[in-house]
Amino acid sequence: MLSFRPTFFVLLLSALLLGSCTGYQKLLKSGDVNKKYEAAVQYYDKGDFFKAGTLLEDLIPLLKGRPEAEKAQFYFANTNYRQRNYVLSAYYFRSFADTYPNSQYAEEANFLHAKSLFRDSPEFELDQTNTYSALESIQDFLNRYPSSQFRPEAENMSQELQKKLENKAFQSAKLYYNIRYYQSAVTAFTSFQQQYPSSSFNEEAAFLKLSAQYDLARESVPEKQRERYLEVLSFYQNFIDNYPQSRNLKAAENMYSTSREEIAKIKPADTAAK
Repeated sequence: MLSFRPTFFVLLLSALLLGSCTGYQKLLKSGDVNKKYEAAVQYYDKGDFFKAGTLLEDLIPLLKGRPEAEKAQFYFANTNYRQRNYVLSAYYFRSFADTYPNSQYAEEANFLHAKSLFRDSPEFELDQTNTYSALESIQDFLNRYPSSQFRPEAENMSQELQKKLENKAFQSAKLYYNIRYYQSAVTAFTSFQQQYPSSSFNEEAAFLKLSAQYDLARESVPEKQRERYLEVLSFYQNFIDNYPQSRNLKAAENMYSTSREEIAKIKPADTAAK
């Protein structure tokens, strides 16, 4: 008899699951709106967001004009968020906020719209269009609800996205340097320093900008070398003023010394612009 017990429990569990699935399938096919809505809310409260979302999606068109419609739409948007369908949840939370601007759920819907976009923001190597959209939505939320309970989290999300864009800008400038597009690298590092004056990357950006200008001067035609070496001297001075203890100080000093020597070698006739 004991050997049959595992089989018995497997069969019992299968029967329970089958009964549960059968009940859910009946609900999907049911035309009883009230029963379907009550079941959707129960599934939602239990954390079964797939079943809740499926039922609510069917119900929403049928609940128009009824008091349950507001809650159903908010719950449906949230079932998408909880299942990590962030593009859909962003869309449905925005739709809800536009439809029910005075709802008790409006503040949370606006926040979760922004948070959905935040979650959908890609890694820094990829196109950051979605990141800019998320930042815009977060700022709109902060402006609309300055005393919101969600404000600290929204501010943290904004800072995280700003860091991502900062990293993107620095790595893009560094890429120009690595592939030897030195003039583009100098321009990109200058833009980075202006846009992110407090960045933790600024010391490295200042050194790479100096190095890029030095390599640009070395590879330039004679007519342009003097002007470009003079820029090296200017970048060097800025670098040591701001980072006198830098681990790259020796390399910077070597570029400075070599640039001065090269300037001294250039005859006045060679300084004419090309």
